[in-house]
Amino acid sequence: MSVTLTTGVTISGASSFLAEIVAVDPPNPSRVAINTSHTATEDAHTFTPGKLVDWGECRVTIHHNPATSPPIDSDPEAWVITYGSGSGAPTDSFTGFLTNYEPTGELENKMTARVTIKVTGAVS
Repeated sequence: MSVTLTTGVTISGASSFLAEIVAVDPPNPSRVAINTSHTATEDAHTFTPGKLVDWGECRVTIHHNPATSPPIDSDPEAWVITYGSGSGAPTDSFTGFLTNYEPTGELENKMTARVTIKVTGAVS
């Protein structure tokens, strides 16, 4: 059985904003199911898949640095998630833009921020 560990996973964008990543949730593709049922359908609903894929969002938790400003008002940029190290490490490449930056912190604990990147287009 082959597993991918999150140790060594990196994400980088053209803005060089993200650093000290704690967790990453890669893009999550979905597409609509179009209901094709009609009045002569008797046993169960029927569906056909939509043609367009929505690659969703990439969510990253990072160490929050109050001295830096997230590029929340920037244009879409190129992002690359690298799963591990070395020249053969698999990657996900996509274009996306920040839609949310949510810093948080608890008493006697580190401050983190949840960053949401909306994917526009396909992931390769």
